[in-house]
Amino acid sequence: MNKKMLALSIFLFGFLGTLNLVKAQTSDNKIQEVFLNSGDGFVELRKLLRDNFDFTNQDYKEGVVNSNVRFSLSENGKITNIHANGDCKNVSKEIEHVLSGLLYRVDMTQIKDNMIASSYVMPVSITIANR
Repeated sequence: MNKKMLALSIFLFGFLGTLNLVKAQTSDNKIQEVFLNSGDGFVELRKLLRDNFDFTNQDYKEGVVNSNVRFSLSENGKITNIHANGDCKNVSKEIEHVLSGLLYRVDMTQIKDNMIASSYVMPVSITIANR
């Protein structure tokens, strides 16, 4: 009988803990992270990244290199907290370097309500030509 009560208690505490975790994750109405697609309002940012990327570095992996870039936007639209990771660490470093050096500001009035987030994830595919 005591083993059944102990097992039931452990099950209930685990179940209630899981419910509290789910409630904590969904209680905030603000979207925490938005995955950006090609049809979003960040077309100009993608163009600036492409135009300022240094394709001549010999340390890049050849072929199509996929990366995900996570960043935040300050209240005035400046891109901050830039972190890229992907197939080639040197390409990721260059993406971070380019985006952190831009004077570009996102027009916060053009961001739709469903796009307001604490961080954004932008997939980037870059083709590095054979050398």
